Amino acid sequence: MAPYEALYGRRCRSPICWDDVGERKLLGPEIVQLTVEKVHLIRDRLRAAQSRQKSYADNRRRSLEFQVGDHVFLRVAPTKGVIRFGVRGKLSPRFIGPFEILERIGEVAYRLALPPSLSRVHDVFHVSMLKKFIPNPDHVIQFSDFELSNDLTYEERPIKIVDFKEQTLRRRVISYIKVQWSNHSEREATWELESEIKERYPYLYDTSGKSLED
Repeated sequence: MAPYEALYGRRCRSPICWDDVGERKLLGPEIVQLTVEKVHLIRDRLRAAQSRQKSYADNRRRSLEFQVGDHVFLRVAPTKGVIRFGVRGKLSPRFIGPFEILERIGEVAYRLALPPSLSRVHDVFHVSMLKKFIPNPDHVIQFSDFELSNDLTYEERPIKIVDFKEQTLRRRVISYIKVQWSNHSEREATWELESEIKERYPYLYDTSGKSLED
């Protein structure tokens, strides 16, 4: 449907014309002809843009295919417990597992054998969320239990304050701290508002209000 109809729930009764205002007056068949030409032009440009974006995506896309009985890692998204503007901040994704593939669902989805701790999570995943596991007898991998939500996210907790800085504005000074999160290295530490971290995670500070790093 037309955008007007989607917004207002009824068809637009005024004639559609993309001609410049005041350039000339169009009547009858001329309006229809110009409208058809503009629609064709828009569709051609949309197809060209979609084709260009598809070519960019195809260069980065890998063709992955697994067999029943293979073991794969599952990608999950750790989130910071700090909510800013109503959105919970995310950290770089990580992989958990490995899990055995029980069944192939269609062309791009697989059913995994999840442990009881992940019983709340739907066991069918898109291939883009999986990573092949190559067994190595020298490596011992232990699965860590996570309290995963239905969207495969879990909350991380800060373990250390790495750095401190202040941003001076016209009327106030804002304090920031660089926090290292659990299951992430110091390179992945993020800058957070000190007031939010102090309120939500007071264990990072001693009774005097100074950080444990100090």
